Amino acid sequence: MIQESGTGIGNKIYPGKYKEVAAMRILIAEDEEELAKGLKFLLEKNKFSVDVVHDGTEALDSMRCSEYDVVVLDIMMPGINGLDVLGYIRKNKSKVPVLMLSAMAEIEDRVAGLEAGADDYLPKPFASREFIARVKALSRRNAGYEDIVLSFGDVRLDCNRYELECGSETVRLNNKEFQLAELFMRHPHFIFSTNHLMDRIWGQDAQTDMSVVWTYIGFVRRKLRQIGSSVEIRTVRGAGYSLEETAC
Repeated sequence: MIQESGTGIGNKIYPGKYKEVAAMRILIAEDEEELAKGLKFLLEKNKFSVDVVHDGTEALDSMRCSEYDVVVLDIMMPGINGLDVLGYIRKNKSKVPVLMLSAMAEIEDRVAGLEAGADDYLPKPFASREFIARVKALSRRNAGYEDIVLSFGDVRLDCNRYELECGSETVRLNNKEFQLAELFMRHPHFIFSTNHLMDRIWGQDAQTDMSVVWTYIGFVRRKLRQIGSSVEIRTVRGAGYSLEETAC
């Protein structure tokens, strides 16, 4: 989380109130478990963090607890159906992009979904490449994710190739390394707690403890050193981590 108020030291402020910062995160609400598992795999392969639920009630609970960049809703779900979930989202003034999935491919069904506030509609069955392309297109609509290449200090993060660059040196990042680097690069100088990083990068599906955050912070630090960057992820005792430039 980003700290906004408290005792200031240098250009950082801590400890104090925190402000939520959304990561590139997707919620899938799909009652077909094998399909949901496959969609999760595809999205994680494309560097998204993904939460999966299997009915409308769980979808609403997840959205009350977390922020998402895109929500993928199946229409025919047990409990609360996708159209009713969508109605709740729009009634509460949320602008999160929503992609509707349904085996109902009639024009009337598509119109009903779009008129209820969906941003896009994809009838089943669909090609995996089309699904990923549509999710990416919707994610780009959210403010804060327009840039393809992020820069801070002497380092650049290429969000298409998932690479860190410094001068002529380049290193490729794996999925979780990229998600951590992107969050820090979009919010340099802000302090993120371990809990916030765990929640935003690993999400509800994490079957591990907090040590995974420390491990991956170490991986990204090593890759920054590998390319000779003067940028580093600093530990702020008792608060978390922030991206900073080292003094000349």
